[in-house]
Amino acid sequence: MRKTTNIAIAAAATIAALAAGGTAVASASAPVQAPASVQAAAPVQAASVQARAHTPAVSSAAPARSAVSRSGFTRREAIIIAKRRVPGARVTKVEREWEHGHRTWKVELRRGHREYRVYVSIATGRIVKFRSHHS
Repeated sequence: MRKTTNIAIAAAATIAALAAGGTAVASASAPVQAPASVQAAAPVQAASVQARAHTPAVSSAAPARSAVSRSGFTRREAIIIAKRRVPGARVTKVEREWEHGHRTWKVELRRGHREYRVYVSIATGRIVKFRSHHS
């Protein structure tokens, strides 16, 4: 009987802790509001503070990267980087390779009568090699 009571108390405490944690997470994601004195004194400035609080600091041209460490740049991000290097080209092939000591995405592109090979580092997203030839 005593063991069952202890388990029931532990379960109730766990549920209460989870409920409190969920409330904290929900309130942490609530919109940030400027104090009333700031809103009354400068309504335009308060609106811009609110807008900045919800706007991510990533440009739309660059692939979105989180602050949390990831395993590397994805295939889709490598294609975006390669197409930025060769605008108007179409992707013909994408594969992973080693190039100049970097694990890379090899993105093959074609524009007109030219073929391009863009090697994008999986770790950094930088172009480590670029080749172009006439076909």
